[in-house]
Formats: sequence, C-alpha cells, structure tokens
Amino acid sequence: ELHQLLNHRSTHQQYNAEQEDDNNKMMIRPTTIAALVVLVTLSSTTTSAFQTPSNTRIISTTTLFSTPPERTSDQPPKPPLSTLVKRVAVAGATGRTGKLVVQQLLSQNVPVLALVRDTDKAMSAFDPTNELLTIRKTDLGSKDDVITAIQEGEGVDCAMWCATGFSDAPDQSIWDKVSAIFGFATNSQGSIDAVGLPALGEALAKSPKRTLANGSDKSAPLPKVVMLSSAGVTRPDWTDEKKSALEGCAGIPIVRLNPFGILGVKKQSEEELRNCGTEYTIFRPGGLNDKWPKNSRPIFSQGDVAVGRINREDVATILVDLLSTPEATGKTFEGVSIANSDGYYPPAESLSVALDRLILDKDGVSEDVARATYAIMQQLLPGEKQAAAELAMGQTYEQLDKEEIGRLGARGTEEAPIVKTA
Repeated sequence: ELHQLLNHRSTHQQYNAEQEDDNNKMMIRPTTIAALVVLVTLSSTTTSAFQTPSNTRIISTTTLFSTPPERTSDQPPKPPLSTLVKRVAVAGATGRTGKLVVQQLLSQNVPVLALVRDTDKAMSAFDPTNELLTIRKTDLGSKDDVITAIQEGEGVDCAMWCATGFSDAPDQSIWDKVSAIFGFATNSQGSIDAVGLPALGEALAKSPKRTLANGSDKSAPLPKVVMLSSAGVTRPDWTDEKKSALEGCAGIPIVRLNPFGILGVKKQSEEELRNCGTEYTIFRPGGLNDKWPKNSRPIFSQGDVAVGRINREDVATILVDLLSTPEATGKTFEGVSIANSDGYYPPAESLSVALDRLILDKDGVSEDVARATYAIMQQLLPGEKQAAAELAMGQTYEQLDKEEIGRLGARGTEEAPIVKTA
C-alpha cells in the first residue's frame, strides 16, 4: 500500500509538473500583452496616426518609417564637393546665412559666383583676391538679370538660394526700411523670392545631370538648386480645425503675425521651384538662433510641423552638404537641432541615411503622418513649458519659463522688425 501511495504521488507530481509547463507555454506575459496590443492596434481597421487612410495610395518605396538601404563601413566615401560641382551661384551671398555658405564653399575649394545687390558690401565681407570667388551685382527681382548671370557665370552648374527678401539688420536707414515696407506691401508678387528663385531653376533646367558618378544616367541625380526656405510657410493656409489641433506650431509668432505675408510668398516660391523642371531640394529650418549650440544633431521632418531652434552655422553646413546628397533631391523638409551637450548628440557623419527615409514631394505626406510627427516634435521644444504658441515675437523659451517679456513687447502687442530688402 505504501508503494502504491508513493507511485500515485509521483504520478500526480509528474502530472502537475507537466500541467504547469503547459500553463507556462500558454501564459501570456505582460510584455506579450503589450506586443499584442501594438500589433492589434496597427492591424485595426480604425485609422490611426501611423496608418495610411483608405483613400490614400500606399507608398511602397519611401515612407516616414521605411528602412534605408544597408550601408556598410567599407562603402566608398563621397568624393570631395569640389569634384562634383564646377561653380555654385549663391543668391543672397552677403546675408547672414549666405555669407556662411560662401565661406564654407570656398573652404572646400569650390568656385563661387556671389549674386549680390551691393558689391561694396560683398568686397568687404569676402576676400576679393580669392581666385575661387566671383562677385556679380545682380537684381534678384529681375528674371532676365538672374538668367544672364547664370549663363555668363563660367560653368555654373548649381545654385544656392539664401536670399530672404527680408532683413532685421540694425544698420538699415529709416528711409530704406520705410521704402522697403511699402514696396513689398504694394507688390508682393514681385518679391525677389517669387521672381529670382524660379529664374535660377529655369536657367539650370537644361544643364547636364549632376550625380556622384560624374553624370552617369544610372546614378541618382543631385540637386541643381538648393533653396533655403522657412518652417511654417504652409501654416497660414491650414483649416481652423488643423490650426486648433496643431496649435503648438500654428500659433507661433511668425505664423500668427505673418508680417507682410512673408510665409505666403515663400510658399509660392517653393511651388515655382518645384514646377520649373530642374532637380531641387527645399530646406525649411526652424528658428535661426546664433546662440544655440552649433555642431548639434539636426532632426529632419516633413509636414511643416517642426518648431524649435537651429544654429545658423549648422544651417549653412546642411545647405552645402545637400549639394552632394542625392537622397535630398525632389524633397522638402524641415529641420531643428538637439543641442550637442557634452558630445552626446553630435551631427551624423552623413545626411544620407536620415534624408533617405523622407518622402518625395511628388508622393506627398499624409495628414496622419504629419500629425503623428507633430506629437513627437512638440516634445523636442526648448524650455520647460514647451508652449511655443504662448511665445511673443522676440521672446525666448527661457524668458517664457521665467515669465519675462521679450524684446518686442508682450504677446499681442509686439511689432515685427522685418522689412523687405533686395
């Protein structure tokens, strides 16, 4: 009887062990539940921020979350920029950003044609004895003059648009400011952006294809025209519902005030460039801030929902790098930066990987993706309050945190010191 009892107990323990093992196999752990929730959510028929709506064509080549082509350390580096371009025309070469672009191009032994309004200012800004630099007085508001400048530019095969048509330069005379304001207000369609930029594209449209492989038809094209635009250019035209839902980027000062319709002119100029028939790239930086740490990690996005800061020198570096980045061709994107504190967020070695993930303009960015991007980008805002819509023009995020009034006054009473220049 004792032997039978022990056998029964042993059999019962074995059965319990087997049953426990089966239960373990069938048990859904918390991590498994989380994974299933994500899977079910992404598989649901309900439209989510990461789903393509039923009426939107699925883009199988490039999406916001696509995987870029595999890159290995043994891949050959890009050739020097000086071997990829013959001469770069820079419009707005004496502006605060344009000047940095010219300096970077010259430092890489790239010949530059500086298109400027004031040659005396250009002669003082640059070394006129530099054999790589040619300075030409050019009316950027004249299509014929811009095209002539490119045609006579001794091998110009690409261009950089750094002219803004506006300035907050403190050295302008009262007369210059007044005449510029009224000149722009009465003839917005004649702004230099709307005229000179598409003229650059037209002048270069029929020039040979630029590639990393010296014009090979099998290689992806490099941009011939790189435009410095601005984040926020589409926001004044958003619906009231979208402005309310995305107030953190629709309610910032430059969008709320939109002095002289500057954002609308920039938007129109972008469209003119896209339709001019040449390879292009449009870069829309966030707030240019010379005090923000330079050599920081750029964060690129699409949908015109980015808000934040980026150092002007970093913008110039990006603009120059775009000339040798085929992944940027045919795309419009915004950029802000994360401060490179203690070397934790240095710039990537190449822009190619980040820009390869972005969507071509011809394919478009879905509304759901744009709103999901907005939710992420709002978490990257400077300051503690992270309330960009509460800012007054001229007020910093740090002043907002401290409840200090900015240099242009309280929100709703400020006046934008922006005037049109040639």
